[in-house]
Amino acid sequence: MPKPRAWQKMLSGRRLDLLDPTPVDIEIEDIAHGLSFVARWNGQTLGDFAYSVAEHSLLVERLYSRLTPASPAKWRLAALLHDAPEYVIGDMISPVKNAVGPGYDELDKRLAGAIHIRFGLPAAIPPAIKKQIKQADKISAWMEATEIAGFSVAEADRFFGKPDPALMQGLSITLRPPVETRQDYTARYQVLMAEMV
Repeated sequence: MPKPRAWQKMLSGRRLDLLDPTPVDIEIEDIAHGLSFVARWNGQTLGDFAYSVAEHSLLVERLYSRLTPASPAKWRLAALLHDAPEYVIGDMISPVKNAVGPGYDELDKRLAGAIHIRFGLPAAIPPAIKKQIKQADKISAWMEATEIAGFSVAEADRFFGKPDPALMQGLSITLRPPVETRQDYTARYQVLMAEMV
């Protein structure tokens, strides 16, 4: 019996093996394209466009930069790429991830490691940096929950923690066509890569 196909063909022409991903099969354009079409909150958000993982990633990187203003470009890039594996495995809400179990986490870790190596980062992000990115991620989730996902402030505080309002000042949730988000995601990646050189 033939082995089941474990790779996905990307628009770049690359074939990414989901079970054994290699950095050479990863392109930022594929990530930006995929993430701009993946909806956060399973699409259960207000507005005429889904709130994409790419848009969320842009916000997380901005929040991370506010939390850690002296952070080098490589860790800001790690913040931008924090959900990059979702360009091929999609975005599962936390209750589904918990139900699926450790298999999802293992797949996510393998993909993240290959993505990080492809863009000059260590396969595993240092725990302290990962914790800071997670903090930015939770602030973004709080903003999304209260602005577009129907949560009350009290509910969002309970699930995501009460964020410092100063960190969110001047920021809001943006809903726009995927092509615009894709362009901004790619442009932000290019800026951060240029700063790393």
